[in-house]
Amino acid sequence: MVVDLASVYQSVYGDDHVPSWLVSMRSLLAASEHSFPLVERLGKEAKALDKVKPRFYSVEEVIFQPPVPDPKKIFCVAANYVAHSQEMTIKVPEKPYFFSKFTNTLIGHEHSILIPKTSVKVDYEIELAVVIGKKGKYIPRDKAQEYIAGYTVFNDVSFRDKQFPAGWPQQLNPFGQNWIHGKGLDNAAPCGPYLVTKDEVVSPYSLRLTLKVNGEVRQDGYTRDMYHKIGDLIEYLSDGITLEPGDIIATGTPAGVAAAGKEYLKDKDVVEAEITGLGLLRNRVVKEQ
Repeated sequence: MVVDLASVYQSVYGDDHVPSWLVSMRSLLAASEHSFPLVERLGKEAKALDKVKPRFYSVEEVIFQPPVPDPKKIFCVAANYVAHSQEMTIKVPEKPYFFSKFTNTLIGHEHSILIPKTSVKVDYEIELAVVIGKKGKYIPRDKAQEYIAGYTVFNDVSFRDKQFPAGWPQQLNPFGQNWIHGKGLDNAAPCGPYLVTKDEVVSPYSLRLTLKVNGEVRQDGYTRDMYHKIGDLIEYLSDGITLEPGDIIATGTPAGVAAAGKEYLKDKDVVEAEITGLGLLRNRVVKEQ
């Protein structure tokens, strides 16, 4: 069930002015010390108020947006699972190797992945995404957990015919891969359906990642197989870069991508990405008109 917290707040406090963090996930995370206890209280109040006026909605009644629709930064680590690196005939880098996506890529649960007019090799990559909850810089790996708000499901949609230059990997141009067009086209980062707070996840390394296309299992792996662990990723990223509440870090994908010999996504496909305890992210594939 989904709760309309803004409506509950107005009823409880008799105030039409709703705090910004009830309508903005980034604001909610930034003020978590104060906002989280109030959200918990409003959830309890909603049960009583629901008898007078509906405050709860089924998931079928709501339109999902990405858990953080406007992050300041989206980081994705490349080749962070050994089996995936092997299927792509590359080595896991000694240090984490990151690329970025932008907010134009983000879509929520049940929104459409686009097959663009200029690509026919559209791929999928299920990933565990970490959402930052506290501002920090030069964060040591053993303190990284303090800066995490929670976790969500992330699909790093990729356009292989744009990403890889001709002759890759035997022949690389001086600038390597085309990360911008290979990873950053519209609707290329399905995310959600929920942000699950870290206290609800016993261990981020005991989660199963499963991706299906039209019911067929394409990827099936475990987060324990990450090469560079989450603390290492946060320490590396925060070297000179300030991480802020709402920033997203996608932690890599297991084996089974289309580029390794499976069928690429096509019009009307249904992609389901699921991670233990974080929910199922479903997106239909639509050819761009």
